[in-house]
Amino acid sequence: MNIGEAARASGVSAKMIRYYEQTGLIPQASRTSSGYREYTDADVQFLRFVRYARALGFSMPDIEELVGLWRDPNGKHAEVRLRAAAHIETLGKKITELKEMAGALDHLVSACDSESRPDCPVFKRQDVV
Repeated sequence: MNIGEAARASGVSAKMIRYYEQTGLIPQASRTSSGYREYTDADVQFLRFVRYARALGFSMPDIEELVGLWRDPNGKHAEVRLRAAAHIETLGKKITELKEMAGALDHLVSACDSESRPDCPVFKRQDVV
């Protein structure tokens, strides 16, 4: 299948597929005699994995490591599990930080008098820790 078909089948844009090839995350696609990229069902499955990992919030370096474990015939599931568990911890910290930010912003918004813009605490300089 060509890049457009692979993009539709995997849910990854053609632009991202080219980027992943350029960065070495995925191998260069084989080419037809006329120079068009050609993808297999296995390539599409791999692209779906990358899309899924991104949807789960893994960073590109993390995805590269997961891809390395996937490609390694001796790859250990325990290592994948450890990386996923570490990602859960990272997500938990981000959730806590986002809740704190939302709480602080909620406080500022509730204290903002919509009729008097200069008195709105959202516009006042706050000391950031």
